[in-house]
Amino acid sequence: MIEDRYAGKERTVLLSKAFKEFFDGLGSQEQNNIEYVIDLIIDHKLIHTSFVKKLIDTEFYEMRVKIGYNEYRTIVFSVDHDNIIEATKVYLLNGFLKKSTKDYKKQINRSKTILEELKL
Repeated sequence: MIEDRYAGKERTVLLSKAFKEFFDGLGSQEQNNIEYVIDLIIDHKLIHTSFVKKLIDTEFYEMRVKIGYNEYRTIVFSVDHDNIIEATKVYLLNGFLKKSTKDYKKQINRSKTILEELKL
């Protein structure tokens, strides 16, 4: 079972209910790979763009996990700084299996709703 909060050397990662539901619906290999990337985020100041990348024209980042031909994405919000490299706290808002670039607009809108509910 995934925790609600991970604290590391560089930053704390908080998980929304929507992300936890997504995570719980995945298989063990997918969960292990996502946890690996979460560990990178909490323990390393610099994160390679193959794992976390800024979503253009938004306030969000995406956490990226590729397993075979499947690409899992999670919308990430940097709580205390505009730049995730400088952030000490980030929120994983919602995850999805990327099927096309059309998924992003819907997922970004969902993330905005989650963020409003969290009152961050």
